[in-house]
Amino acid sequence: MEYQFKNNEETLSLAVETDGPERFCATIGDRRREVVYRRISDHKIHLTVDGRQMMAFVADTPEGKAVIIQGRAWLLEDVAAARTRRRGTRRDGPKQVSPPMPAVVTKLLVAEGDRVEKGQGVVVVSAMKMDTTLAAPFDGMVTRINVAEGDKVTPQQVLVDIAPTENEESAPAA
Repeated sequence: MEYQFKNNEETLSLAVETDGPERFCATIGDRRREVVYRRISDHKIHLTVDGRQMMAFVADTPEGKAVIIQGRAWLLEDVAAARTRRRGTRRDGPKQVSPPMPAVVTKLLVAEGDRVEKGQGVVVVSAMKMDTTLAAPFDGMVTRINVAEGDKVTPQQVLVDIAPTENEESAPAA
């Protein structure tokens, strides 16, 4: 499979070939790496890369998989899936406000009763010394805030409930 690795402005091509159960070869540029992995949990993977052991933290995002290895965050995008996603509909993307990986809530940007627009920041979370602003997935009204500043949160945990406005009738309440 072919992927794109992104970190800030840096983009690298990655080719992955399965080499048996829990094994694969990764080629980045002209460098080939032998990888053995063991899934610890849904978001934590133990890696042995060319004999060197490390932990990886992985979470799904609308753009691809967020991967953190040794404190460095990457966005791993499946090239074929990205092409399909770009041809998708306008309503593609998340339908709820939840973190992409285990994190801590550092700031609430909205209150119950506030009207929000699609893309407006509603919560700031911190993971691995990186702050991420989570945005409203559609226009609506904040009906409930399910967390407080300082709370530890996990992927798929709904942090803020938003009721869609009339023009977002097919968007579910998040």
